Order: sequence, then structure tokens, then C-alpha cells
Amino acid sequence: MTRPTTGAAHPPAGLRDFYENPAVPVASGPARSTRQAALLARALGPRRTGAPPATILDIGCGDGTAAATAARLLAGHRLVGVDWSQDALRRARTRIPASAPGELTAVRGELTDGGLPFATGSADAVLFSEVIEHLVDPDAALDELHRILRPGGHLMLSTPNLAAWYNRGLLLAGIQPVFSEVSLRHIHGRPGTQVVGHLRLYTARALRAFLTASGFDVIRLTGAPYHDVPRPLRPLDRAACHLPSLSSILLAHARRRTPRSLQAP
Repeated sequence: MTRPTTGAAHPPAGLRDFYENPAVPVASGPARSTRQAALLARALGPRRTGAPPATILDIGCGDGTAAATAARLLAGHRLVGVDWSQDALRRARTRIPASAPGELTAVRGELTDGGLPFATGSADAVLFSEVIEHLVDPDAALDELHRILRPGGHLMLSTPNLAAWYNRGLLLAGIQPVFSEVSLRHIHGRPGTQVVGHLRLYTARALRAFLTASGFDVIRLTGAPYHDVPRPLRPLDRAACHLPSLSSILLAHARRRTPRSLQAP
């Protein structure tokens, strides 16, 4: 789970303290990061001789573990981490490789109007992994991602699936779904013990509709397994990835919609 940038201009003190706590998990393993980076590498295609590197921003980079994993598949491009937590940024700068000597590889930013330190239309792609479920204002966050991406730029977003196959059974039994949290202190009423600060959850249908309404064209919506599923159930979890509406994790590949004025006649 990456440590998110904040979606509120003045995040509540409880959330600020929560995300600055080094004990809060900031990564969820390399498998999902590798899958997402591979999707982006295919979307970008091979870099043409003499062409400048693509600028790829890992928004909510946490400690940089996911970005370091992605960098191996995105060699030759410029990868920059962005986070709100200064503690996370200090660790990220030791993990994210620089594409040029002296380049700052992780910078502070916020997901508010103009809160990301990048010019409008300056990014070719954004990795937005396990962040949106933590945000107070996801609408403002997607507006800001839309601003910094060039027309046609890629958004690679991942988030837990509220309608995962096991959550459907849990709800029928009157049990709180996995990924949902009612407290920042303890887990209540559902399996698991780890509090990570989830505020919002999405189904595949809701995520697709939300991205479309925010100015993005959804190219592909796929599924990914959840690392914390009990071992005997992992084959079922992997099988559910073939039907994203049932999968544990939703992986969305979207592109910033090109304004009509810029489209070819």
C-alpha cells in the first residue's frame, strides 16, 4: 500500500499523524507494481532513437519501493516519485534511480488545485497505485492528475475492489467487507488486523464511471490478486483476476481525453 498524497487542502490532524507514522505500511509487494509497470511499458511502446524520455510520475510513491520495481521495466524514461509525507520521501530518494546526475527523484506534492509541482500537460504517464481509496476528495485528485497529464497521457490506477469475490460472501453473512475500515485505530467487524486508512472503495463499474466523468477514456480494466489472501484461497483469487468485477484489486489503464479542438479532422 503506497502512502498517499492528501486530497484535502488541510488534512485532518488525525490523518496527518496517521500517514506520517513510519509503522503504517507503505508498500504491498512487487507483484502488483510489476504488473502495472508492464502494462505501462506496453502502452508507451519502444522508445524511438533520439526521442526524449517519457516523464512518468508515481503519485503517492510512499517509500519508493513500487517505483524502484517499475523502473526496471521503464528503463530509459524519467521516473519521479511524489508524496506528501516527508518521511516517505526521504526513503524514496534512496530507492528511485535518477535519469540524470543530480536530479531530484522524489518531490513533495498535494492532490489539490495546482498542488503538484509540475506544469500543465507536462507528464506522459502517471502511476497512481493504491492511493485513491485513501483520499478525502478524489474528485480534486483526478482533476489535478488530468491537469498535469498531456492530452492522450496514460493513467495507470490501482485500487482494492469493494465487490471482490470474498466480499460478496462476507456481506451476505453480515460481515464488514475486507479493505473497508471504520476506525484509524483498530479493525472492527471484518477479517484482518492491519489498519491502513481506507476512506473510499470502488467497484469496477463505479471506477470506470468515475474515470470517464473525470475526463479520461478507460482503455482497459483488469484484475490483480491480493497479497494477504490466505494461502489455501490464493488459487481462487488468481482465477478471479480473469473477471475484474470479482477480482481483489482493480487495475485501470486510462488516457486523458484529447480535447475536440486538438483531434485530427
